[in-house]
Order: sequence, then C-alpha cells, then structure tokens
Amino acid sequence: MGEIEGRRCGAFGQQDGSARWRVWAPNARRVDLVLIRPDGRRDVRPMRAEPHRGTNAGHFHHTEPDVPDGRRYAYRLDGGEDRPDPCSLWQPDGVPGPSAVYRPGRFRWTDGGWNGVSREDLVIYELHVGTFTPEGTFEAVIPRLPALKELGVTAIEIMPVNQFPGSRNWGYDGVLPYAAQNTYGGPQALQKLVDGCHAAGLAAILDVVYNHVGPEGNYLGDFGPYFTDKYRTPWGKAVNYDDRGSDGVRDWVLDNARMWLGEFHFDGLRLDAVHAIYDLGARHVLRSIRQVADEVEAATGRAIHVIAESDQNDPRILQPPGRGGYGMDAQWSDDFHHAVHSYLTGETRGYYSDYGEARQVAQALRTPFLFAWDYSPHRGRKHGSPPEGLGGDRFVVCIQNHDQVGNRAKGDRISTLVRDPAKQRLAASLMLLSPYLPLLFMGEEYGETRSFPFFCSFHGEQLIQAVREGRKREFADFLGNGETVPDPAAVETFESAKLSWSWPEGTVHGGLRRMYRDLLAARRGWPAMRDFVNRTARLVGEEGAGGVVELVRGTDAGASAGQLRAYFNLAARAAPLPSPTGPSEKVLFSSESSGYCGTRKKLADVKELLPFECIAIGPDEWKPLG
Repeated sequence: MGEIEGRRCGAFGQQDGSARWRVWAPNARRVDLVLIRPDGRRDVRPMRAEPHRGTNAGHFHHTEPDVPDGRRYAYRLDGGEDRPDPCSLWQPDGVPGPSAVYRPGRFRWTDGGWNGVSREDLVIYELHVGTFTPEGTFEAVIPRLPALKELGVTAIEIMPVNQFPGSRNWGYDGVLPYAAQNTYGGPQALQKLVDGCHAAGLAAILDVVYNHVGPEGNYLGDFGPYFTDKYRTPWGKAVNYDDRGSDGVRDWVLDNARMWLGEFHFDGLRLDAVHAIYDLGARHVLRSIRQVADEVEAATGRAIHVIAESDQNDPRILQPPGRGGYGMDAQWSDDFHHAVHSYLTGETRGYYSDYGEARQVAQALRTPFLFAWDYSPHRGRKHGSPPEGLGGDRFVVCIQNHDQVGNRAKGDRISTLVRDPAKQRLAASLMLLSPYLPLLFMGEEYGETRSFPFFCSFHGEQLIQAVREGRKREFADFLGNGETVPDPAAVETFESAKLSWSWPEGTVHGGLRRMYRDLLAARRGWPAMRDFVNRTARLVGEEGAGGVVELVRGTDAGASAGQLRAYFNLAARAAPLPSPTGPSEKVLFSSESSGYCGTRKKLADVKELLPFECIAIGPDEWKPLG
C-alpha cells in the first residue's frame, strides 16, 4: 500500500489540536481568516501570503491553536464580505453561511478488508439521498442497503451531494464541491453511509459535477479565475481548465476527486456531462482525474471506477492515453435508453426523433452507439464514432435515470408511460439481458409510479422565476396537450418524488421486483452473461409488424462454453418463437411467467411468444428462473 497525496487547500486539523488554513485567492491582495465564536463574535487573523510564483501563486495560510471540529470560519478578501471556503468540507448553516472545521481522518472506518467490486460485476443503483427515504438523510439510506444487496445490486451511485442552496435540489446546482450537504447530515454521516455500503458488500460511487457551478451562493470568482469566457455551457460560464490561471482550478478539481476516493473511501466517481468540460490543453483534465484514481487504487488496493456521462458517442473517452484517449473505465450510453424508450412509448419528439424503429432496438443490443458517424436528423449532422475494440462492460445502459425521468414535463416514469406491465417487464429484460453494465434508477425495480420531477429551493425569487420559465422552454418538445411543468420551488414537488418503497406480494410491483432479482442472479450464474464481447442481435420478421429481436450471447468454445438465446417480442400480439429449444437446451426464463404476475404458467414446450414477452433459452445445466 502507498500514500495518498493530500488536499492542498482547506482547513486541516493537526494532531496537537491546532488547525491550519490554506486558500488559493490570486484575485486578492490580502486575505483575513475570520474565526467565529459560539456567541457570534468574530476574531480576524491576517493570513500570510506565500512567496511562490507560477502554479503556487496566490496562496495564503494561517495556523491557530486549539481548534475543535465545528469551529466556524470564513475568509475576508481585501476587507470585503465574509466568504465560505472554496474547499469547505462542512457548511453546518448552509449556503452562504460560514464554513466549519472537520477532520475526516478521525472517522473510525470498519472496511479494512474491503477490496471493491470489479467493473464486469457492476450493477449500479442510482439514488437521490433526499427522496430515497422519508427522512432524506445519509444515515437513513443505510437500513435499506441489505434490500439492494438481496436484489442483486453491487454498487449504489449517489446523485451529487456537494453543498447546494436550501434543502431541496437534485444536486447539480451545488456551489461548494468539497462540502457534503448539511441537510443530508454533513460529512461524518456521509462517511457512515460509505462505510455502511462496504459492510453490506456494496460499492459506493459518487456523482460529481466538474462542468459548472450552481447560480446561487457561488463566490468562487471572488477568489480566483475559476471560470472562463472562452466557452459556454448550458448552465452558464465554463470551468476554467485551459485558460490563464487554470493551474489552481485544476488542482482544486483533482484534489476534490482525490478526497472523495481517498478520505471518504468512495469506490468510484460518475462524472456529470463531460461533453461540457472544455479543455484544449495538451493534457485533458479527464485524463488527470483518471490518474488520480489510479494513484488511490494503487495506495488502497481497492478497485476504483471512473464513469463518464457523455452524449457525444466518442470512444476517446474510454480509449487509453496511448491511443489518444482519456482512459475512463466506462461511460453512459444514451442510445440504448432512447431506442427502447422511444419504441415502447411511441415518443418521437425532441431528441427521440432519431429513434422509434424496431431495428434500432436490435442494433442497440449489438453496439452501444447507434450513431457512429451516422447522420442524426435531430442534430442535422453526422454524430458519433465507432466504439471499436471496446467490450460491453465499458458501457452503462438503463431504461430510466434521473435525467430521462426528471427532464420531462411531469417527471413521470416508464411505469406510468407504458401502462402495460408486460411492456415494462420487456424493457427491463432488454436491459438486464443486454451485454452492458445495467443501471437502475431508484424504485424502477418494483415499478415505482411516483414521479421524479425537477425540484430546488433557491432563495432568490428572481432566480426561482427564471428556473420556472427555463424549464418550460427547455422541455416544451415533451409537453402534451394541457400538460404543465410542476413548480420546481414548491415543497409539494419535492415531496411527490419520495419513494413509496412498497412491493406487496402478489402484486405487479412484487412480481416485477422478483423478476429483477432473478435476472440479476442470472447475470452472476449464467456463463454467457459474463461474456461482454461475443454477441449478435437481429430483428426477425417484418419491422412494420413489430417483429422479434433475437439476441445471442456467449460462445460454444472455451472453458465457459454455452450460449444464451433471448427473444424479445416487440409486438402487441403473439408471435412464433423463431427458434425452438434444441437438444440439451431448455427455456430458462419468461418475462410473462406467472411468478412475475404474467400469464404464462409453465416454461416447458414454448412455441410462441406472448405479446411483449421475452423468452431466454440456454443449456440444460443452467438454472431456470421464475
């Protein structure tokens, strides 16, 4: 085991009880540390400017004796207003209140024997802390972890928890990326959650936002050149990764990644919208983030995963640096979701206008990029590049996620969009039998019908109104007749997103969850399901009639010989089974099994596919489901 490089800036508690503060503030000539007593009185301490030039220019530091955890402090730049620490770990009073000293090294971890989860074993469960439980806290998640483990999940992916204004937010409006949201329980409670994940046998992945900073309570520009006018993102100014003064900004981001992976023991990071991270320098910041992950992995012995979200269908994200890539472990593949969603719901508005054909469902099982330098009518240009030489375990697919649910007029889920439970079971079967890494959005495993609309709790009325109007404009393509966008600032909108966490036995919800559990067990037990390279997929029959998609995974050669054949009926009427069971084969699974609240009573002698049914066939020795 090696040593993990520490943070360069922030408040650092020393073993003798003292604390040392260091801040990067090249925009200021003078920086004062403001220590706030419990009674509110303020003690002002001048910070010493460090004499270095170049990368180290603009740093100030100060050491103070006898500083307990929880001591509030702020920085005062050139005699101006008090500002929270850009590297604050704790904001007990929220934004824009003072920061507080926190010593993460004092936490007593119990995960000494934890080595993580290998990439090919990842089954990711995306959750939002504020709506996953009635309490909406880090610690309230812990009692639910055993149920996720029993389901077959191997990793939770927590939507961003960096400090945001107010108490309600998806997390993508955070302004202090080092601080764990105070209303969720703060940094110590987050450490407890990660430790609890490892105790339950689950990896913990954190969604981080390195492409923009939220609009309210953002004081970073007072300190230094954190942003650049060279580029624009959909959310405002871009983070400065390649313009003048960007060295300090890059350090700030890389130290943040190192802190979450090292000091907070996260097993991976999901990088939000990397297509909005602009860096034309010779060493892209994404590659530097991967290097940080490699260093933590080498020092701890834990498997560390960096997963990128991108809508560019660009294989460079995954390719190694030697081939001009960024070396990410995996990336989200939107095409799979869009192909399945558009076909089963019939939606063809907005970006769904590129999808909706049955052949694309088959194609999405064959390749993660449906557009690989192909013409996209929605974009009006060619899009993507072929993902040559990349296995299926480098791509994360879903039938729901926070974006695809929340970025709708009402935040409605697939369970309310398709209505027919058979369609929902078919969609889940396509994802869970696919040759990719599955991501479940919280509640989908039992067909949660409660919505997940966008919500926030900004303080400024002008900003709130701008968000309201912006949501209406942004998703106008997805509004039906008479539909309106729920008020993002209303408490009721937030409350409507909280999970019911209910799947009574004998109901469609209970049957769906059982099917998810069985198929996730099959991903572990059927050898072909661990083969992410050998697969074929094709559409059988006439596309106009819906047709049947045939997926074949695995190979008849080698130690793990055995092929899985899965057939997906995309039509609302029965269809002949294209290829019946052969010698030494049997039907292993039906999405319409009565055990899943379908109508099929037995798996023997199957000759036709029921409407929207999936049938899987494999060797006799493989364990059947249902």
